[in-house]
Amino acid sequence: MSKINTLFFDLGDTFRIIRKDPEFSRKARTRICELIGETERDPDEFYKSVIEPRYDVYRAWALKFMCEAPEEMLWTRWLAFDYDQELLKKNASELCYEYRKSKGERVVTEGGIETARELVKRGYTLAIVSDLVGTHEVDEWLDRDGIRDLFKSVQQSSVCLIRKPHPAIYCYALKETGADPSRVCFVGDNLNRDIVGAKAAGLGMTVGVQYPNKKPQEVTDENRPDRFIHHFTELLDIFPELDKEDRLE
Repeated sequence: MSKINTLFFDLGDTFRIIRKDPEFSRKARTRICELIGETERDPDEFYKSVIEPRYDVYRAWALKFMCEAPEEMLWTRWLAFDYDQELLKKNASELCYEYRKSKGERVVTEGGIETARELVKRGYTLAIVSDLVGTHEVDEWLDRDGIRDLFKSVQQSSVCLIRKPHPAIYCYALKETGADPSRVCFVGDNLNRDIVGAKAAGLGMTVGVQYPNKKPQEVTDENRPDRFIHHFTELLDIFPELDKEDRLE
């Protein structure tokens, strides 16, 4: 195996986790109702009886075809098709952002930023390859936390419209970083999407993330990663400082 010099990270339940906050979520659900023009129903009840079931149908479609719908299509075709179409188109981007917030507040996992900075210091090139709805949340987060400079490529299914495990989303990151696939490690929590997709894209190594509070997944020959970690900082035990000649130029 060629020496790894590049790491691609998943975001959800890998680099970032959800911090549950009922007040934070209700505020987002209230804003969703405002943005689509729903004034009669309780935001939590509306979310649970309308938005969530419709999103489940959308998600099944997205997973089947390994794609992500554009923001406008998500709301006009799937989540709020019986509301004012022009209003939905106008507010689609903000609606996606609020939908994400309705699940809870997304924060970087403990030691995540420090670990990423140390990996860069050790000579590794980093990139993000993530499935999510909405086009501006990640950019705002990277700027807010002051970590945009850590990542040479940021690939989002909401932008390229391709979802893992389709290998193309990994290939976009390979093209932008200029990395040799055999020298890339993918780090992700979902074995059947993150790991299977990384292998299909020909990446040289995979690391599965299994945080202690998450239910273990069934491991098969197809989705088995090369290593497992239980804390993000354990990556520093796997990837030592690179010699100058091994670094990606």
